[in-house]
Amino acid sequence: GIVGVFGYGGGVIGRYCDQPEMFPGVAHFHTMRVAQPSGKYYHSKFLRDLCDIWDLRGSGLTNMHGSTGDIVLLGTQTPQLEEIFHELTHKMNVDLGGSGSNLRTPEACLGQSRCEYACYNTQDMCYQLTMDYQDELHRPAFPYKFKFKFDGCPNGCVCAMARSDFAVVGTWKDDIKIDQDAVKGYVGGEFAPNAGAHSGRDWGKFDIQKEVVDLCPSKCMKWDGSKLSIKTADCVRCMHCINTMPRALHIGDERGASILVGAKAPVVDGAQMGSLLVPLVSCEAPYDDVKEVIEKIWDWWMEEGKNRERVGETMKRLSFQKLLEVTDTPAAAYHVKEPRSNPYIFFKEEEVPGGWTRDLAAYRKRHQR
Repeated sequence: GIVGVFGYGGGVIGRYCDQPEMFPGVAHFHTMRVAQPSGKYYHSKFLRDLCDIWDLRGSGLTNMHGSTGDIVLLGTQTPQLEEIFHELTHKMNVDLGGSGSNLRTPEACLGQSRCEYACYNTQDMCYQLTMDYQDELHRPAFPYKFKFKFDGCPNGCVCAMARSDFAVVGTWKDDIKIDQDAVKGYVGGEFAPNAGAHSGRDWGKFDIQKEVVDLCPSKCMKWDGSKLSIKTADCVRCMHCINTMPRALHIGDERGASILVGAKAPVVDGAQMGSLLVPLVSCEAPYDDVKEVIEKIWDWWMEEGKNRERVGETMKRLSFQKLLEVTDTPAAAYHVKEPRSNPYIFFKEEEVPGGWTRDLAAYRKRHQR
């Protein structure tokens, strides 16, 4: 709020030296955040033009990229801000990113443009939501920062579920596809595991039981010596088996995404991972199902959140149950954080048939020993 460009409350981070007489060269050293292209695809001309602007009007120092994904231009003076902003928007067709208590610049992985595991078009969703929420991005009105990140699959190349208030992580509903002949090829040494990523060292003969089946976190896999089987109901989509044997295993066909809410770094409160809110949501343009969840969270958070309190801290303070209520999400087993010691979900009397009162005789009749 100290300094910025006309019409925007975000995008410029004011930096002043407290001894300008001693260090006149850095009396002003403002940082500008620039919205990165979706998936971070650059043309060499774009990078040259960007560097030319910053060599002329800034320090020449850049950061590719900030924690939110932005192009970060480090160090310029107040009179140059409007000049840089004009050149970025009018000549390069690129906008400033987010800073302050607003929506930060959304970030996506490469998605379907390069990755065979992407369960939805991360780049398109990132672009569409960036365009739809321009006002929230440039004019701070939130209690604190709010980050979107879009991972195409559970491998999480932009670490959405650990680093963003609202993470959209690609997943699938049906069975992992298995090519049994290719599985035998891995077991027989025909194919290098992990797509040859460890070929520089001799790890010995590939052991599917030790390196895949035993490492499955939900123990949903079985190898009988000739056939690999996976119990889909127990699979948690960790991607380990697929990453180890990419020729033999592949993601399913009923694809969508999971929504996780509340991840953050340890600033006001401790670090938090995202909590699963919606297990599977449709990811078809114009992404109305996702936007509906976002806007319900914002309406609640802006009303109830304290100053400099991330949505994950508001959620922790007022309960995850309250978040389920405001987003109209039915409580389910996957919302339980710590069974028995901390159920995380509490029922209201009107939600329980018959309320809190119980007829002892009727209860014993239903539960006879």
